[in-house]
Amino acid sequence: MNKISEKKYSMKHSLKRLLIKCKLLPCIKPIYEALASLSQKHKAYRRKMLDFYSLFIKKGDLCFDVGAHEGNRTVIFLKLKARVVAVEPQKSCIKSLKSKFGKNPNFVLVGKGLAESEGELTMSICEEADDISTFSEKWKMGRFSQYEWNKKELIQVTTLDNLIKEFGLPEFCKIDVEGFEYQVLKGLSQPIRYLSFEFTKEFFDDTKTCINHLVALSYGKFNYSIGESMWLSSPNWITANNLLEELNSIKDSLLWGDIYAKY
Repeated sequence: MNKISEKKYSMKHSLKRLLIKCKLLPCIKPIYEALASLSQKHKAYRRKMLDFYSLFIKKGDLCFDVGAHEGNRTVIFLKLKARVVAVEPQKSCIKSLKSKFGKNPNFVLVGKGLAESEGELTMSICEEADDISTFSEKWKMGRFSQYEWNKKELIQVTTLDNLIKEFGLPEFCKIDVEGFEYQVLKGLSQPIRYLSFEFTKEFFDDTKTCINHLVALSYGKFNYSIGESMWLSSPNWITANNLLEELNSIKDSLLWGDIYAKY
């Protein structure tokens, strides 16, 4: 996230904080989302997302959306005619996902978190910016340290392996869990054809650990996208070492994006 994007993010959530305090957010949010969906910019970006994810997803494919939040990726996967298992532990997001997709026969919601093993974990909830709620105490010290995680929720967690046992092996798995990526990946003991997970520059060592885990699962081809660009930065799939070299060469302290692994 560059400085301009970070400033816009901060302004957006300052407004959200005010709406929460005034108890107006539940009234305003659906109106805002409906109006935003009508904009030409939004429609163009949605088409860009569809084109991008069609590189990995075909009609009838099974996809896991881990850290589904309010479904901005789920809606794309469903439009591509995929079968989607959305994994999201936050109560407010679960309500939103059920409202948006609950009647779609290709949608299944798992209202849990993912980790290395089954059990319960405490999640730190940031009400003013629930897309940065996290299981990771370390992650809270990164670029969003100025925010307050003002609630705690005890969350049931399961594993990727358990999801595969229940729903089958997906063609694509997207992981966006705010600093908890490695713990989620440790719950996976077999390769998924395509897999993505978020990375940030300030926790680059954790990114390396995730990649090493995937290499141990026999992944040999990698790529990456910067921010929400919706394109692969490398023209070809590259090795883990080449990927790390490329990312390390980008001198941007606020660099973030997604790593893509292909089996």
